[in-house]
Amino acid sequence: MTVSTQGLELKSASRHVRAAVELLSSMRFSISLLSVICIASVIGTVLKQHEPFGNYVNQFGPFWAEFFRAVSLYSVYSAWWFLLILAFLVTSTSLCIARNTPKIITDLRTYKENIRAQSLQAFGHRAQANLDETPELAARRIGHMLVGGGWKVKLQHRELPGANGWMVAAKAGAANKLGYIAAHSAIVLVCLGGLLDGDLIVRAQMLFNGKSAFTGGGMMADVAPQHRLGENNPTFRANLLVTEGTRSSTAVLNQSDGILLQELPFAVELKKFFVEYYSTGMPKLFASDIIIHDLHTGEQIPARVEVNHPASYKGVEIYQSSFDDGGSRVKLSALPMKAATKPFEIEGVIGGSSQLTNGNENLTLEYTGLRVINVENFSANAVGGAGSASGVDVRKVDLRDSLNARMGAANKVKGNKDLRNVGPSITYKLRDAAGQAREFHNYMLPVDMGDGAPVFLMGLRDTPSEPFRYLRVPADEQGSSQVFFKLREALADPAAREQAIARYVATAVAADRPDLRDPLAVSASRALALFAGATSAPNANAAGQVSGGLQAMADFMETNVPEAERTKAGDVLIRILNGTLFEMTQMVRAQAGLKPLLPNEATQAFMSQAVLALSDAQAYPAPMVLQLADFTQVQASVFQVARAPGKSIVYLGCALLILGVFAMLYIRERRLWVWLTPHDGRTNATMALSSNRKTLDGDHEFEQLKTRLLGTKDH
Repeated sequence: MTVSTQGLELKSASRHVRAAVELLSSMRFSISLLSVICIASVIGTVLKQHEPFGNYVNQFGPFWAEFFRAVSLYSVYSAWWFLLILAFLVTSTSLCIARNTPKIITDLRTYKENIRAQSLQAFGHRAQANLDETPELAARRIGHMLVGGGWKVKLQHRELPGANGWMVAAKAGAANKLGYIAAHSAIVLVCLGGLLDGDLIVRAQMLFNGKSAFTGGGMMADVAPQHRLGENNPTFRANLLVTEGTRSSTAVLNQSDGILLQELPFAVELKKFFVEYYSTGMPKLFASDIIIHDLHTGEQIPARVEVNHPASYKGVEIYQSSFDDGGSRVKLSALPMKAATKPFEIEGVIGGSSQLTNGNENLTLEYTGLRVINVENFSANAVGGAGSASGVDVRKVDLRDSLNARMGAANKVKGNKDLRNVGPSITYKLRDAAGQAREFHNYMLPVDMGDGAPVFLMGLRDTPSEPFRYLRVPADEQGSSQVFFKLREALADPAAREQAIARYVATAVAADRPDLRDPLAVSASRALALFAGATSAPNANAAGQVSGGLQAMADFMETNVPEAERTKAGDVLIRILNGTLFEMTQMVRAQAGLKPLLPNEATQAFMSQAVLALSDAQAYPAPMVLQLADFTQVQASVFQVARAPGKSIVYLGCALLILGVFAMLYIRERRLWVWLTPHDGRTNATMALSSNRKTLDGDHEFEQLKTRLLGTKDH
């Protein structure tokens, strides 16, 4: 029996109905649907699902982001068209099974002993021989030998004119056809299990039970009942965040247009969260000690949840999914980046916000993240360069960078790693009155970048899709940024600039050349004013904005100095600038009660980095930089709670799929016939073998059977 790719053919119905039923129940339709599901699954794997819509706009642009949302590519596995295809696939595959199973069962029961003797001559594997025994004895001997070899045998005695003899019909490998039923049944079971464990039932409740996604904010306890699913919900997969020392019984189901709250029949209390790290900063173990509180009986069940080791209660599995900040308290020092800003300290909670006022400007400070561990690779041949201040987020592995480091061009050499923990960092946003926000990422401790001067890394970016750009502020010998910010404050003060110029002129001009003092003072004053942004540069815009830093000096040189003299004049101007800034630094240190800088390599490294940082700080978009001064970490554990009635069905489907594919690929169905007729006192034997696949094993098996059953190797 050959499995047909055609569908069911109705005997009575209209032509269109018959064609539709035939298509729906055909194997070609099932394969087409399966191909579409595979393509959709690839899209759902490559494209991040259930991200904020703004992330997609930044990635694809407004037009394609809106188009992809219209076709539900951001929630592929719960899209209506995906569920519809699954439903059609289940229906089509079920009809294929229903159409072919009776034929397969009938074929399994038959031995095809009624085959005509002349038909045996048409088989590829055939042989003839003369035996010395009677046809009946030969038939029984051959049948007995085949049964001993694992074949199922049926003997038939024919007494017809011209066809008197015995037919031995045998078969083996019938499980090959059972593999077809098992594999196709597996597809049905896996799809049904996926539908049961997916969003189908949740969407049905939203459609028929008046439930809707919640899109607002506020306290979870204030969310209305129409946004909540009852504890008897038969299937769900939700996230539950629990802070150390607290308990929660309400999980969150993420939807494409909001969230739904899932009530649990128990509350999870987090007693302690544990995390252990590899030297790379990646977590090698995180686990939670919890207490499950039954809301109906009051029973308390202690449990430990680890990755791949969930806890279970009342049919709900509790998985360790991730971990997060549970509301750590942070203390920040605001250091002025604008002249009008005064230093201050502020305290807040991660996830909260504070209101700031800078003159007429109202800002909202949002505390978005605290990282206690930041592991960086400082080797010279590290991917991305030494000292790349990207910050390894210990909550995830950057798979793209890992693959790029190990694949691609053959000239990439995996070098030694110099991994160092550079300490805690704070991430926050400053949002203006119009709702526009910039994100900042500042490290608490100075980082030795390998160029002689430890620096504080102060990063910012305008959109989440951009990498952080870092301002490198040099640390003094006390490991503080105090000297730099005092120096920046003095640079903005005209009186301090004049005092620094006077000190520089006094040290730079010899006592016997008083005629050089005034020209040098004028040059130093102009250089320092340009650098401080106190003099309008040639590239000042129409609004009167002045530029400062090294760029302002370069613009001045380009406008006022002939091209042939710029190199020499630039060297002189930079030397004057460095000298005045050095004297200004000595002034600042004296005012702070610190010892003067000594003329050594450490001083040179500090001053070189300070000049660059002062220049870059001119473009810093915020009036202050917030540096992490102290923190009290509070951790939270993120659990995935799931009630999955389809899990057992999927497991059964996977087992059937393995068995079915194994049976179809590795089990050969074979049928053997031996026709025995009397001839001149002897028995003439004709043997033929058929197989569903032509293989070398089949040729070898036929030769063995021919030798054993007929006692000959001749055709």
